[in-house]
Amino acid sequence: MLDCLTEAADRALPLHAVAPDGLPALLATLPEASADFLRASGFGGRAQELRLLPGGGGLAGAVLGLGEDPAAAAAPWAFGALPFALPEGSCWRIEGAPDPVAATLGWCLGAYRFARLKSRAPRRPALLVAPPGTQAAQQQAEAIWAGRDLVNQPANHLGPSELSAAVARLAAAHGASFEEISGSALEQGFPAVAAVGQGSPRAPRVAILRWQGAPDGPLVALCGKGVCFDTGGLDLKPAAAMLRMKKDMGGAAAMIATAEMLIRARLPIRLLLLVGAVENSVSGTAFRPMDVIRTRQGITVEIGNTDAEGRLVLADLLTYASEQAPDLLIDAATLTGAARVALGPDLPALFSDDADLAQSILSAGITVHDAVWQLPLMKNYVSWLDSPIADLNNVSSKPMAGAVVAALFLQHFVSRGLRWAHIDLYAWNDQSRPGRPEGGEIQAARALAQAVTALVADQRTSGR
Repeated sequence: MLDCLTEAADRALPLHAVAPDGLPALLATLPEASADFLRASGFGGRAQELRLLPGGGGLAGAVLGLGEDPAAAAAPWAFGALPFALPEGSCWRIEGAPDPVAATLGWCLGAYRFARLKSRAPRRPALLVAPPGTQAAQQQAEAIWAGRDLVNQPANHLGPSELSAAVARLAAAHGASFEEISGSALEQGFPAVAAVGQGSPRAPRVAILRWQGAPDGPLVALCGKGVCFDTGGLDLKPAAAMLRMKKDMGGAAAMIATAEMLIRARLPIRLLLLVGAVENSVSGTAFRPMDVIRTRQGITVEIGNTDAEGRLVLADLLTYASEQAPDLLIDAATLTGAARVALGPDLPALFSDDADLAQSILSAGITVHDAVWQLPLMKNYVSWLDSPIADLNNVSSKPMAGAVVAALFLQHFVSRGLRWAHIDLYAWNDQSRPGRPEGGEIQAARALAQAVTALVADQRTSGR
């Protein structure tokens, strides 16, 4: 159980959630002293407005304003500030939440802090007695906590071996099989991954998890870019651009979290998770600009820029996944700054030529408050990846549409006809907001888990 949840219902205080138009009815049900206090304090039910109600034992309860927007009131973020806005260690039950599942998720996400490297114990969050029927939300929060921990770990604490070990722990916890490919086997089977990691003393590896929820279930393949630190390689990033590069394994963290959600939901699928765990470093053995490398698929790639390494990692993973003939193939990566320029930090970019799959992910993101936005796979731009000496260049010949061209590069490594979606995400909160503390973030995982669940249900219903 997360440390923000408790089963001590006997000592839980009521937390009344109320919109402005519901305030008169709430006041009529409260003890006269509490109602008078709320009126005198000027409480109006505005979003994130919070009042503690005094009582004979100190506290009699609290009231949270939901604001006038019903959609915002039903989102997790309406309840995301409460764990640290309410008194430390206090215990609560929510009354009047428009969506108890979303409220529970928001509380749990807001209670997260990465403090394991601090010498002093952090402030404890307020505790929630989770409403009935919210177990799935709790499990999703646990997966997101674990993923956030991975992104927040400094690079000297989390390298390729530690990221691979996280996949191994997930496999062990749920009866899945685990395989790690490294050394000469990696050089032979995943040469692009090996090339990216050859400049680091921390050897690259590919972590593979296989889980079976149903022997005849559809095969869902998830691929994650796990660049544990990205210096840019010999095309060295400026110092300011390196400050958050421990998060360059955020795509892998998102795929690990998605895998955990699907497994814990006991979805009737066969699941394949691939994580390319690698560090892009500078040394005498690092790959160079203008090098030509071979990929698993046999496509040769000229290195136009060593800082465009994530697509090389994914190229081999996508090829391996395609060889398994999955019913659905999804990859995620902190791939391009261009996606952030286009959509900002909170909205991952979605690419897919499968209209039904794209719509399923878009709709799921809206439903579970984990939105993505679709950008086009503009085929006219494919020629921008032409190379005079290799099959492809890893960067575009033009300084435009960077996220689109990166996605087009990846598409070369997906077998024709496969249902494929690519997510280009940021994996970070630049500042703290309710439910989203500053630091590592797991984006799109809940949307993808919801979309996969819906697609599997549709497939079983239609008999496809």
